[in-house]
Amino acid sequence: MKQLEKTHDPGVERQIYQRWQDQNYFHAKVDKARKPYTIMMPPPNITGVLHVGHALNNIIQDILIRFKRMQGFNVLWLPGTDHASISTEAKIVAKMAVEGVTKADIGREGFLERAWAWRDEFGGTIVEQLRLLGLSCDWRRERFTLDEGLSNAVLETFIRYYNKGLIYRGEKLINWCPHCKTTISDAEVEHEDKDGYMYYFKYPIESGGFIEFATTRPETMLGDTAIAVHPEDERYTHLVGQMAKIPVVDRQIPIIADIYVEKDFGTGVVKITPAHDPNDYEVGERHNLAKINIMADDGTINANGGKYAGLTREECRERIIEDFKTLGLFVKTQNIRHAVGAHDRCHTVMEPLIKLQWFVTMKDLARPALDAYINGKVRFTPARMGKVYAHWLENIRDWCISRQLWWGHRIPAYYCQECGHINVAITKPGQCSKCGCADLRQDEDVLDTWFSSALWPFSTLGWPEKTEELEYFYPTNTLVTASEIIFFWVVRMVFSGIELMGEAPFSDVIINGTVRDDLGRKMEKSLGNGVDPIKVIEQYGADALRLMMITGNALDSDTRFIWPRLEVARNFLNKIWNAARFVMMHMDVDVPTLDITPQKLTVADKWILSLLAKTCANVTERIEAFDLVMAAQITYDFLWDYFCDWYIEMVKPRLYNKEHDKDNDTRMSALWTLNTVLTAGLKLLHPFVPFITEEIYTTLHENEETIMFAPWPTFDYRFEEEEQLAARFIEAVKGIRNSRLQNGIAPSQKLNVALAADKTLSDFFAEQNKSFNMMAGVGTFSIVDASDAQPDISAKDTATTVVISGGVLHISLDAVDVEKEKKRLEKEKSKITNEIERCRSRLSNEGFISKAPENLIADERAKLAKYEEMLVKVNEQSARL
Repeated sequence: MKQLEKTHDPGVERQIYQRWQDQNYFHAKVDKARKPYTIMMPPPNITGVLHVGHALNNIIQDILIRFKRMQGFNVLWLPGTDHASISTEAKIVAKMAVEGVTKADIGREGFLERAWAWRDEFGGTIVEQLRLLGLSCDWRRERFTLDEGLSNAVLETFIRYYNKGLIYRGEKLINWCPHCKTTISDAEVEHEDKDGYMYYFKYPIESGGFIEFATTRPETMLGDTAIAVHPEDERYTHLVGQMAKIPVVDRQIPIIADIYVEKDFGTGVVKITPAHDPNDYEVGERHNLAKINIMADDGTINANGGKYAGLTREECRERIIEDFKTLGLFVKTQNIRHAVGAHDRCHTVMEPLIKLQWFVTMKDLARPALDAYINGKVRFTPARMGKVYAHWLENIRDWCISRQLWWGHRIPAYYCQECGHINVAITKPGQCSKCGCADLRQDEDVLDTWFSSALWPFSTLGWPEKTEELEYFYPTNTLVTASEIIFFWVVRMVFSGIELMGEAPFSDVIINGTVRDDLGRKMEKSLGNGVDPIKVIEQYGADALRLMMITGNALDSDTRFIWPRLEVARNFLNKIWNAARFVMMHMDVDVPTLDITPQKLTVADKWILSLLAKTCANVTERIEAFDLVMAAQITYDFLWDYFCDWYIEMVKPRLYNKEHDKDNDTRMSALWTLNTVLTAGLKLLHPFVPFITEEIYTTLHENEETIMFAPWPTFDYRFEEEEQLAARFIEAVKGIRNSRLQNGIAPSQKLNVALAADKTLSDFFAEQNKSFNMMAGVGTFSIVDASDAQPDISAKDTATTVVISGGVLHISLDAVDVEKEKKRLEKEKSKITNEIERCRSRLSNEGFISKAPENLIADERAKLAKYEEMLVKVNEQSARL
């Protein structure tokens, strides 16, 4: 048999991955005889580089894909990238600025040439980095949101929505980024609590006197068109209908009554600026107020600001405060902490502005998407994230989809220069549909990036064409994403899928947490605490990174990147490698051809096979419930603890006994069991650590090309009695090891041990005599009658004991510190007595006896009997000492 190298080298991962790609193992084809399982990779921005958040998200997807592939599903994991309008254009503009070039200098076509060149140069970086993680996605189907096919889908969607009355153009208050000079959606506004000021002013009233109000943004006073009070506020009802004056712009504005005002907050008076505040906008609509925009696109004050024109927002604020102080109309400044909205991309404070933009009306689209969640057609893991999804849909506003950018899908609207009619079409019409004029000009704006991303689950499969891939792989099964884009992306994919395809695009949404540093802090450049996954892979290998990130933390909560856990992961991989190497070194026969019947299996064999069957079932159940952390931990514990540390050690004496070769049933059954468990263990591990499992599996099974398509392990082994016997064996070895530690006995000192136990347990220990002696450090081992309270195992007449279920191990006191042993027995006695009292208390509780199931009561009684038996044995040993 081919053997493994002496040590595991993660450096071979790239070679293995290249072989997988060369063999097209990741490619999915339509096969109606098989059930599909589909995941669409959330497309990373072409501006991005791989970070640990990307790594975790994609590792989760790969685990699910590899698991389903081994279960026999026809899996498709479709990758791709997003053009990311705002962030990509910002990077290109910044690069041009270094060259001293602006967008205006080169025009739209020149800019787009640069953009595509930038995409070709840098856009594939993150894709190449993702491959290093070992992701088994179908790279032959990789898509880009500005691909021709996806662009056609975007245009088709716009036309359908427009013709159905779901898209309209109108003047509304929108979120404006003065830095990027474009609209942004509500979802792109990031609110953060910051220290600030509340400024108090007075406006003169026409009938005499003043009315006092407060604002955090004095510069917007230039656009005030009313002062509002609550209609039931007796302090001000007599002023309703009168006029107040904004002295710095010499404008008269009405004092109105509106229930929007909280009469118990502040002065009970609110300045109304419909053009620069969403709440004020609604008040303005109710009272038919003028909307005066005082802000230019770059955030400076425009001509409507009079003498303040040209100032920045901050400069204008200071000037107005000074001017009101001069007029004696400034009251005071108050320190406050308040939420400030900023663009999530550039972090510039957002400015509400009234703009003529394109919108999607959301009322009719949102309801079916909400119903899909309520009716259980779209499920969230963790379930609490479904509430975030529902809350957003229940409070959704019309979606502003136009962006003042050049990089992206240009809006397919053509304006007639003769009559002004808007012609909406996939390609430029020859003439205006209303007046016949041929002079048509296309809208300059592009669509919000999320408009195309919303179509990702089906546009990537060929929609609007009715392709066989679309028919077979849609709807997809699972989406794995982050909580911060539930409203950006998940909501929009669901309503788009229902509207355009007739059903939700996926049934399960897994939300993974944020990866933080080892102190729980967010990873930021300013803190210098970021982790480069590529450097981690270079040092530890992708398998170690994958295993570390999927164990130790719940996926739905924030995960800490703890460096020492990488060492733990690498140590585990080395442990599996060494165990596999040891097993294969003893494979001197063609194990698969061995005729091993249950009768030839030893108790130890049956024990590990029974545990294997339970482990396979538990891991399968946990993965299907998306509890990948527990699935990985169960696999880890079984292979490290039970297989490597116990079973392999237990069978070593059988492996070393090569007498009679194939006629040696105990050796052959050991080899067969080792092969069975190792093979199944590699399969269980494969979704989590694909590279090392591939290397070991294809060495162990030389005739198989890959582990990827090996059937997922399931077994019917049930050997309950053997499990109990092996558990008592382990209990005995651990007990003797603990006794050594407590009594200061050197590991090298061999012990004289006698076992007093029932026949079944005695027979098992006789079978495992050699392995027990080796694992427990026993020099002389004997089995005595269970009734013998003090067997003669040494020249002395006393011995320490290790009490196990169903038996007692007597250890010669030649090597025991008597005083330490007395203290140990007292602690053991106290522990057992507490358990007895607990059991008796529970069994004497009438509420427990009347309500608990019979099997639970029986279990409690069995525990009491076991503890009482153990107490008797401890008392006997204490008496002898």
